Amino acid sequence: MTTNTARTVFLLAHTGRPAAIRSAELVVQGLLRSGLGVRVLAHEAADLPLPPAVEIVSETGPAAVDGCELLVVLGGDGTLLRGAEISRASGVPMLGVNLGRVGFLAEAERDDLDQVVERVVTRAYQVEERMTLDVVVHSNGDIVHTDWALNEAAVQKVSADRMLEVVLEIDGRPVTGFGCDGIVCATPTGSTAYAFSAGGPVVWPEVEALLMVPISAHALFAKPLVTSPTSVLAVEVQPHTPHGVLWCDGRRTVELPAGARVEVRRGAVPVRLARLHQASFTDRLVAKFALPVSGWRGAPH
Repeated sequence: MTTNTARTVFLLAHTGRPAAIRSAELVVQGLLRSGLGVRVLAHEAADLPLPPAVEIVSETGPAAVDGCELLVVLGGDGTLLRGAEISRASGVPMLGVNLGRVGFLAEAERDDLDQVVERVVTRAYQVEERMTLDVVVHSNGDIVHTDWALNEAAVQKVSADRMLEVVLEIDGRPVTGFGCDGIVCATPTGSTAYAFSAGGPVVWPEVEALLMVPISAHALFAKPLVTSPTSVLAVEVQPHTPHGVLWCDGRRTVELPAGARVEVRRGAVPVRLARLHQASFTDRLVAKFALPVSGWRGAPH
């Protein structure tokens, strides 16, 4: 076997799961057998049964995937979002294999590993771009934090016994204010994540839009809002309320002092996802949520 160093695949796995370790072993063996190079992070390599041909790197940022044609991620939603951070920063497409529960970001399941390897080897996949969010936090007129999200940027309360008082703004105009547990600003990709749990609509990925979904709002008008992708959403934390917290994709967080302002707009840099199937999002939705469709006969011919 000769390794094709001109083609290298980066492998990211949740090594805390036995299923991920076994899956990683199968993927590595399949890729090496086909002559492709495989690269993994040093702190994950210690937990994986890897042959000497695997390249091990100590970098954890986008430089780790320099020269790689694909990032294959094995794990649940948290691991996939970690992979999305590397994919966005590097531009390398991410192919997710779901080892968790729902896994809307994943393109394959654990039982599909042989097919995943075959598709990677033959380059039988398409790459699509998913909208992201750029997030800016202002306090006392200064920018104090910048961030991004693939799924959502969520402004949330910290104190369990006190609501967060906020005013919502779209395109520079106030919409409404109320006390709540928080506000989720999401992409269509994130509409099936936190925004979905908060009662927001499911938005097909090809729809370009931004979502604003209140969490447990104490108000008559507290409906989910869907805006233009060019809109700028803002959440102002009222000065008299307890401080809040900003979560981006549930992974990165920053404290929001009373009076802080969070602005959310379409991200300048998308996340590139590798797709193996041309199945519609409708079919994916039905499968992921195990929706009852028995009795469906389809349109008459």
